[in-house]
Amino acid sequence: MPQSPSIAAIVVTYRPDIAALRMLVDALHPQVDRLWLVDNASANVESIRALAAARGIDVMANDRNRGIGAALNQGIALARAAGFHHVLLMDQDSLPAGDMVARLHEALMSAGEKIAAVGPVHVDARSGNAAPFVRIGFPFNRKSHSAPGEAVDCDFLITSGCLIPMRAIDAIGDMDAGLFIDNVDLEWCFRAKAHGYRLAGVADARMTHRIGDRLHWRPGGAAIVHGPSRLYTIMRNRVLLYRRPGTPGRWIAQDIPRAVLKFLGFSLVVAPRGANIRAMLRGLRDGLAGREGPDPDVG
Repeated sequence: MPQSPSIAAIVVTYRPDIAALRMLVDALHPQVDRLWLVDNASANVESIRALAAARGIDVMANDRNRGIGAALNQGIALARAAGFHHVLLMDQDSLPAGDMVARLHEALMSAGEKIAAVGPVHVDARSGNAAPFVRIGFPFNRKSHSAPGEAVDCDFLITSGCLIPMRAIDAIGDMDAGLFIDNVDLEWCFRAKAHGYRLAGVADARMTHRIGDRLHWRPGGAAIVHGPSRLYTIMRNRVLLYRRPGTPGRWIAQDIPRAVLKFLGFSLVVAPRGANIRAMLRGLRDGLAGREGPDPDVG
């Protein structure tokens, strides 16, 4: 029996590692009432279909890469049409604990009407470090490593592991498909807060997760490294977020110097430096121009 009633899980895939996807499906499927894989034109889509057929789950296969925002919206629309009250959004690089959904659902049910989403503690699959929940401040954020049994208010949650009531999506709106991949979660959370909704991180719900292409080790710890195409959308989308009406001014004020530091770091230290700087400059240009969608330099 599913642990949490009326929950549909949406997993967006794009060229996934099939072994890792199988682990995710096997961990998640028993915890929810229904699971959809929304695939963004992966070359290995037939392997994805075969895995889904063997596990008795659903696949929606796109004919091109529509981006994370559009794919999530497709899955949400399927869940809404099927009458589900909640959606759980998941990345292909995540692995939930066996009780994650039940823990999230329990916290959601006790959080009141004006809750937009709850999310788990994310443990980096490479470093083993648990990410804190964040309240945006200026000049510095406030980071909280919640104690067992706690659900703490925060200002944003990453997409993967978010449990969202359908009524909140109906009030706040779908994901911003124009952002394509990066900061889709950040934009939706900012919009939720602007609508007067809360977000909460649940200490007892846990999930391993992998962000970025690799880690770059430096004094003080590891930094997440993305390739040039992701650096393009990261730079472009942060500029687009500066112009969104729901984006908090204090986040913009602290993000501009952060963007400058990242630009310098990826231009001067992290290889491939030349490709990185070109990608980020294109992102800055297109963000200022209001351009949305995928990186136009990627076929």
